[in-house]
Amino acid sequence: MELQEIEKRARAMMPSLITQLEQLVALPSVAFPGYPSEPVHEMAATTLDMFREVGFTDARLMEVPTGYPPIYAEAPGPTGSPVVLLYAHYDVQPAPPEQGWTSDPWTATHKNGRIYGRGAADDKGGLVAHLGTMRVFDGAPPCTVKLVLEGMEETESNLEAFVGAHPDLFQCDVFVVCDMGNLTVGEPILTTALRGDVACVATVRTLEHPLHSGVFGGAAPDAMMTLARLLSSLHDAEGNVAVAGVSSGEWTGADMSADDFEASADLADGVRLTGTGSIGTRLWSRPSVSAIGIDMTPVATSSNVLIPEARAKISMRIVPGSDPVQELDALVAHLESHTPYGAQLDVQRTKEAPPFRCATDGPGYAAARVALEEAYGKPAAEAGSGGSIPLLRTLQQACPGAEFILWGPEDVAEARIHASDESVDPAEIEKMVVAQSRLLVHLTEGAALR
Repeated sequence: MELQEIEKRARAMMPSLITQLEQLVALPSVAFPGYPSEPVHEMAATTLDMFREVGFTDARLMEVPTGYPPIYAEAPGPTGSPVVLLYAHYDVQPAPPEQGWTSDPWTATHKNGRIYGRGAADDKGGLVAHLGTMRVFDGAPPCTVKLVLEGMEETESNLEAFVGAHPDLFQCDVFVVCDMGNLTVGEPILTTALRGDVACVATVRTLEHPLHSGVFGGAAPDAMMTLARLLSSLHDAEGNVAVAGVSSGEWTGADMSADDFEASADLADGVRLTGTGSIGTRLWSRPSVSAIGIDMTPVATSSNVLIPEARAKISMRIVPGSDPVQELDALVAHLESHTPYGAQLDVQRTKEAPPFRCATDGPGYAAARVALEEAYGKPAAEAGSGGSIPLLRTLQQACPGAEFILWGPEDVAEARIHASDESVDPAEIEKMVVAQSRLLVHLTEGAALR
């Protein structure tokens, strides 16, 4: 199918695709523990019906030992045609009121040319792009298309174990992961690198029990202040990670300006960026360390005592090409060697998620580059992502010969995924429908990939 015809069909279907996106945003499909399960199951059923209607007649909920089921389907193409697996997820992040939403997160709200609501970009926008791709071909794509929609991507994924138990279902030539986006609207980007994530919980103990802060303070070390000194040692004065032995490099692909990044990050007045080097280098090819949780006495119940014990959960994003075990080893070694005052330190390792790098020298990637340029009318660049998707390594192990295409409608500058006022530009969804449709055409015309 020619580009002009695909563009015409994509443009014509946008009103109905937006209506479907509005229906999906209305379902609070939060798969985190403690949230009601009914909306997640309703989201799975609604999504299943939508994809059956666009040609995945065998779409079904897969049985998993725990958690919410992934959706799997296959639309056979001509014999011998390439096999493309489309991926997205139907669960979303929570949207608590304290995040500061300016509109109801579960009502798709149109303003400033964008559609606001939890999941509008991440990843219900991706789901809708897949629906549109199938509708372009009236449910009969030019090659075999498989579909995998995950139900627990935002929490403890159960899909990795499912892939390991059923690798045959995931055999393909190209994985298309529609869970990314351009740096800014209208500027086409292929995501080629993802940082990994390692984490641990560090517990510092200085006293056998609380002590009067007036009688003992100044000589006896407080655990919270000791932990604060330990955490501050993780960065140098400029905000760069100061952990010896962790992998680091320089980013050479597409970049964001400091002004664009500051605007998207919504820094408080007077706050400066941390670290040195280009924004791309800081985000995609150097590690970052954050204390993502602290356990200590709450302010509301505090009293004039020295704290005997405090603990923090520490997350470190690691660069593509690094080994998560070795990177976590380096982090733990730093904590052990920088604990002040001889305080007792206990470190519990909690996460070792690998980074990922896409091969960019295969025919699938070349086809994606052409398709993206056709959709946007300008050459596509390459960028990284600070987020982690451990599933990609699992898929790569299950199907070593496949290529990976990472893109989507979640523009970095304005989408605010995981934050308040998440939104999507519908023009990005339309262009992704065009790009994915042209990708299927180019893959088919290119014949054998393996």
